[in-house]
Formats: sequence, structure tokens, C-alpha cells
Amino acid sequence: MIQSVLTIGGILAFVAFVLSLLLVKATPKEKYTAYIPAFLLAIVGFAFVFTSGFADNELMGAPVGGWGIACLFSAAIGFIFTSIFDAYQNANA
Repeated sequence: MIQSVLTIGGILAFVAFVLSLLLVKATPKEKYTAYIPAFLLAIVGFAFVFTSGFADNELMGAPVGGWGIACLFSAAIGFIFTSIFDAYQNANA
């Protein structure tokens, strides 16, 4: 179960970072739209964690709470990498 949660979190973090990377390149420097994928993952993660007490289902080898933890992990990593990349992108201008 732990391995599937870490795998799901890693995949979601990579997807969030790639989407954020594309949004940093595509939007002006004054906009914060690059942080939207990580923000949405955080909302979904909190929703999964809060509903894990009611649902005992497993999705792809991980319980609902595990999906919430994976989403929150990937949101945190996505926020960190996006902010670092955004800072370097704005410093070069």
C-alpha cells in the first residue's frame, strides 16, 4: 500500500510540475496561473483525506486516504518546484 501511494504521488507531482512549467512559460510574469495545478491537487487531496473516514474503497491499490496523502504530497512538491522555476524565470527578465 505504501509503495502504491508513493508511486501515485510521484506521478502526480511530475504531471503537476510539467503543467506548471508549461504555464510559467506561456503566461506573463505578473500572473500566478502556473500555481493552479498544485492548488487543485491540494483541494482534491484535502477532499480525499476528509472523506476517507466514510469510504473504505481502494482505488488502484491505495485507499482513499492514501490518494489524499499522495495528492497533498504532489501538491507540496509542485508548489516548491514551480516557485523555484518561477523565481528563476522572473530573475532573467
